[in-house]
Amino acid sequence: MNKHYHLIGIGGIGMSGIAQLLLRRGIKVSGSDLKESRITAELKELGAQVFIGHNTINIKGADLIIYSSAIHQDNPEIQEAKRQGIVLVRRAQALAGLMEDETVITVTGSHGKTTTASLVSYLLLEAGLSPTIAVGGVLRNIDTNAYLGDGKFFVAEADESDGTFLYYRPKYSIITNIDYEHLDYYKEFKNALAAFKEFLSNTKEDGCVFVCSDDINLKDIIKDYKNKYVMFGLKEGTHIYPKNIKTKELTCEFDCFYKDKFTQPLHARAGFIDRFYLALGGEHNISNALSVIALGLELGIDLKVIKKTLERYQGAKRRLEIKFNNKDYLLIDDYAHHPTEIRATLSALRNLKFNRLIAIFQPHRYTRTKLLLDEFSKSFDLADYVIITDIYPAGEAPQEGISGRLIYDKIKEHSPDKQAIFMPKEEIARHILEIIEAQDLVITLGAGDIVKTCDELAEELKRKN
Repeated sequence: MNKHYHLIGIGGIGMSGIAQLLLRRGIKVSGSDLKESRITAELKELGAQVFIGHNTINIKGADLIIYSSAIHQDNPEIQEAKRQGIVLVRRAQALAGLMEDETVITVTGSHGKTTTASLVSYLLLEAGLSPTIAVGGVLRNIDTNAYLGDGKFFVAEADESDGTFLYYRPKYSIITNIDYEHLDYYKEFKNALAAFKEFLSNTKEDGCVFVCSDDINLKDIIKDYKNKYVMFGLKEGTHIYPKNIKTKELTCEFDCFYKDKFTQPLHARAGFIDRFYLALGGEHNISNALSVIALGLELGIDLKVIKKTLERYQGAKRRLEIKFNNKDYLLIDDYAHHPTEIRATLSALRNLKFNRLIAIFQPHRYTRTKLLLDEFSKSFDLADYVIITDIYPAGEAPQEGISGRLIYDKIKEHSPDKQAIFMPKEEIARHILEIIEAQDLVITLGAGDIVKTCDELAEELKRKN
């Protein structure tokens, strides 16, 4: 392994995970990012040298440069690395290198990757298997998104957004779903389907793939798969499924069944497996949990450990994360930034008791806003009051005529009577404090920096209550 790694974009959640694993292996790590953050501060504490801003001098002494997908080729550090002949690798390539000689478990899909990968990670930790972990969110049970274990397993969230998940060669793979997402990269949906099909083929022949039978696209591409696979879903007629679902606030419980009339059995004992309590709300999370139960059974993990894991799982940060809660108000933050995710998140909240559901949404990327404008307009049907703010660009250049206001206009076109407003982000906290009433539930949604608004609100509510 090279002596000095430099990471461009080190403050990103995925890049920070690699930095943590390298540091814990005793590798010298430096990196750069545009601004300071909690992540960069934590990496400094671990021993990384972090530069704020991108400059050619930052890469001095580096043997290898790792860069994230958000970094463009005209970045001065990339240009200087090319001039000096320093090896450049993408984030996924570096992660694939760290996986060598490990038994790899990957989780991919358009939605639910982080929650599912975190739950898999926690399961293996609870089972005493000491996995190495690299996921796209902070697992609250261990308060980190990366962990260097001494066992044989390596759990990784496989990001499909730019096709780099094809670098991985896992033994076990979970695919949660395939949606109309990241078409700025894939251009056409058929190209995304082809990439997932190739990802399937990259799973080792002696391993197992777990796919969601409720997803029509996954059902279609799994048909030609020749190796072992398990299908999980919310409906009967699949390998593993739930019945007798009961929900209580942001938790649920269900009976889990395995059907044995398939050619590739998952479990020696067919029929009823057990009743599970899940410390997460929403049917989408029951589906995620089913994939983890199936994986646990495939790995031979004791059923008691699987049950305990689902019951004690605290979730990943920014996934239905409660920021403030008292007898009057409930404030939640969530990473949902795609119409499918927004609908699933708002649906999960309907199990809570409140008078109004106020949804604050920060769109993420101009390309996604443009491609999914009609879908966004319908995704807030379950909200009583909707606030839309400006687009978080995530490194994209503005597109003429594309703005958050377009989503607001489409919502009003779809639901003329819907209480909705378009507002600059810096005005949202003050507005909420003016309109909030007893028994209101407020949720911030988006993959950008809307969490800062949520944190500001939480501090104000704590001060006033």
